[in-house]
Amino acid sequence: MSAEIVKKVAVNLVKDVKTGQTVPLGSLWESRACVLLFLRRFGCQVCRWTASELSKLKPQLDAANVNLVGVGPEEVGVDEFVQGKFFAGDLYVDETKQCYKDLGYRRYNALNVIPAAASKKSREVISKAKADGIPGNFKGDLLQAGGTLIVGAGGEQVLLNFVQDSPGDHVELQEVLRLLGVEGTVQASMQPKCDDTMCTM
Repeated sequence: MSAEIVKKVAVNLVKDVKTGQTVPLGSLWESRACVLLFLRRFGCQVCRWTASELSKLKPQLDAANVNLVGVGPEEVGVDEFVQGKFFAGDLYVDETKQCYKDLGYRRYNALNVIPAAASKKSREVISKAKADGIPGNFKGDLLQAGGTLIVGAGGEQVLLNFVQDSPGDHVELQEVLRLLGVEGTVQASMQPKCDDTMCTM
């Protein structure tokens, strides 16, 4: 992904969940590197688990002066998401979904959303979420996919634009640290074992 795309997406406005103020997305990496998790939905069980996992890096990211941000494509479910404390970073809403479009985050349709949600990767993450006691619901836009964007300070360098292929796709925590050049390790959740019909921990 080129820095030109980041310059394009940087001017898109996102709404701060805490203050209600709208700010350009680029302001989030203006003075320091930024990890942005673009959620499919705030009620999505897989997204909540992914946000919870990424939050394990917050102490190391803070120490390295890296901003941790979550972005949702709509406000539906945001209050429940905040109350559930699924994410340790700052939260924003891309009300027009322009960031999602510009970053190439796909939209499912009625034909491919169910097979994608039932994929092995998705079932593995759902099993992890259940094991961690993380609930979910089906409120909101079920067709939007997400991803993870990691941008260097000032937007000069794009370290990662990870585009979800299936809802269960996510970036491993150790890979986030590696891309940012942050030393240390983090304990990720136990990996479940899935076959074509079921998952076990």
